[in-house]
Amino acid sequence: MVDYLESFTIKPIGYFHASQTKKYSVPRQATVLTDYDGVIKLNPHSHFEQALEGLEGFDRIWILFRFHLHGHWKPKVLPPRGGKKQGVFATRSPHRPNLIGLSCVELKKIQGLSLYVANHDLVDGTPIVDIKPYLNYADSFQCAHQGWLDELPTEENITVYWSDLVDRQLSYLANEWNCQLKEEIAMRLKTSHLPYANNRVKCIQNNHYQLAYQTWRVNYLVEEGKLLVQSLFSGYDGDTLAGRKSSKWEDVAIHQAFCLQFPTENTI
Repeated sequence: MVDYLESFTIKPIGYFHASQTKKYSVPRQATVLTDYDGVIKLNPHSHFEQALEGLEGFDRIWILFRFHLHGHWKPKVLPPRGGKKQGVFATRSPHRPNLIGLSCVELKKIQGLSLYVANHDLVDGTPIVDIKPYLNYADSFQCAHQGWLDELPTEENITVYWSDLVDRQLSYLANEWNCQLKEEIAMRLKTSHLPYANNRVKCIQNNHYQLAYQTWRVNYLVEEGKLLVQSLFSGYDGDTLAGRKSSKWEDVAIHQAFCLQFPTENTI
């Protein structure tokens, strides 16, 4: 008889390392963006050197991992698209019963116990549960039916452009404050630039939109597959910028200096 209440322990075989440390700094799926690199470092003294033999010849691998930044599961979730709750098993949501994730990534090279990969959707420190090779004959299916996704309009591929003003603003933040926003904002806009539930995008008028990204606000225009970021400004209100209100974030000083540098652009 099967004991449906039986529990078991899974120990990580290693950990993932990358520059992305926040959940919102990675794409929703591993294949959405092509310039995200990372490395899996397997645990030493576990005979994993032998376990890796033969894997170097594969272009892609499956990674099973744990959503370690999530602490609970939900039977129904609201996907980034669609505006209607779905059963968690019908989505890729991280709010799963066992918090297990699955990603197909590009394998660049193997050096010792380090696997260098590209096109990932994992954050730094993710525990790795298992690794398997991607097999064309077994893993590639062109399904005719994609469930509730078939009812949604196809999202167009977007190319992101930056106005001269935004280029100056982002360069100032990067050079003066080591605040690297350009890559993160570009990723966010490429993966979800239209208003959906919980994605912090709103339509201002016609094809003009505003993204609330961390404590910043980004205004942009979308036309014929092109997205032009027109302006960047602070998301803090006047009292916070004036020091009369506190913030849970530690970047108020950056916003204050930014508003002095670009005074006419900082109106919400």
